[in-house]
Amino acid sequence: MFWTIFITVPPLLVAVILHEIAHGLVAEQLGDPTARDAKRITLNPIRHIDPFLTIILPAVLILSGSGIVFGGAKPVPVNPLYFKNPRKGMLWVALAGPVTNFILALICYLALITVSAIEVKSWLWLVPYTIVVSWFAYGVLINLILGLFNLLPVPPLDGGRIAVGLLPESLAYKYARLERYGFLIVVALIYFGIPQMLLKPVIDYVVQFLA
Repeated sequence: MFWTIFITVPPLLVAVILHEIAHGLVAEQLGDPTARDAKRITLNPIRHIDPFLTIILPAVLILSGSGIVFGGAKPVPVNPLYFKNPRKGMLWVALAGPVTNFILALICYLALITVSAIEVKSWLWLVPYTIVVSWFAYGVLINLILGLFNLLPVPPLDGGRIAVGLLPESLAYKYARLERYGFLIVVALIYFGIPQMLLKPVIDYVVQFLA
């Protein structure tokens, strides 16, 4: 159990923190200083930790042996009123998170290939070598899971906000109202195993591919 936590928590923290920083940076580029003013565009993990998303949810998934580990950080504050087009602005802000995770997954995969090609000749280096390889392997998996999970079209997930930005205006405002129930919907989906069921084929393929 300790080993599982040790090799999953570091890549998970990197994934969720950079995911949120990406939201803040894109919002800032579009004219919203809220995330910067709240000191959320930072690598300091303390400013990004959310008790449920960052600690409880991943812990429950690990302890339950679900086979799929994902979580999140405290959402970066964004004020769409700063944007010239609030709906389109939020679409780009939302898209930045999953795109960042997919880029991180690619970086971890390339790093994994590079590190795996190194021949370990001394047993003294075997443990740190195994740790680094495990971090990169889980970095691929976790970033793919996080990116895909956030694309589910349920507000307040990124996919829900992307959908609001793409729908016709009359439908978009009605759909956006779901956000007030979004947290409960997400918890219910996780409880009934819907994200796990949707993501399992992808995870199985990636695990087989990495193996």
